[in-house]
Amino acid sequence: MSQLEKIYGVHAVQALLQHHPKRVKQIWLSEGRSEPRIQALLELAAQNRVQVGQAERRELDAWVEGVHQGVVAEVSPSQVWGEAMLDELLERTETPPLILVLDGVTDPHNLGACLRTADAAGATAVVIPKDKSATLTGVVRKVACGAAEVMPLVAVTNLSRTLEKLQQRGLWVVGTAGEAEQEVYQQDLTGPLVMIMGAEGKGMRRLTREHCDFLVKLPMAGSVSSLNVSVATGVCLFEAVRQRQKT
Repeated sequence: MSQLEKIYGVHAVQALLQHHPKRVKQIWLSEGRSEPRIQALLELAAQNRVQVGQAERRELDAWVEGVHQGVVAEVSPSQVWGEAMLDELLERTETPPLILVLDGVTDPHNLGACLRTADAAGATAVVIPKDKSATLTGVVRKVACGAAEVMPLVAVTNLSRTLEKLQQRGLWVVGTAGEAEQEVYQQDLTGPLVMIMGAEGKGMRRLTREHCDFLVKLPMAGSVSSLNVSVATGVCLFEAVRQRQKT
């Protein structure tokens, strides 16, 4: 295969064909795949004049790490947006913006799950620091189940500076921390909002915490002290969704 990026999994490849077909250069299917969702994929590929080839499953296994479902695509490199895109997104947003910030999440599975949740919750964008953070990969796209193709992922050089700019634009910054006194259910999440989730294990960095207007926590009734970051993201974002639907 060429040095193009490899994207795999039925949902991820289908989403690329639907939203960014020009990025897809070649699709490879394992021999014998012919069920309805593969036929739908073939129809999309034909509509967009994307070449489809066949390969043995063991070949696809060697090309990617993960469950490829018999579908691998060669695509042009991923698009991670810069800070200017964040300004553009905010200017285009008609409803109160909801931005998810992941402060140093390094597990690609967690990033993919957070992108999927952010898309489902109607978030404006997901913001990550350029350094010491997971970024778009085949694993992320596979876990995101298509959300990585539609949810803007913005990588910023200086997260603290970005938070300051967002505050200047009227967004409230809410960070999650286990030692917070207030639960997320008690915080008003209906206005222009930045929701920050900390890194696996370490939580938010000190400078990030200092830029928060509010700190919230999730009530933990069991023996564990915290939830997986992607699960906690789902709880917090959909609490914001719940509150916004009531206003």
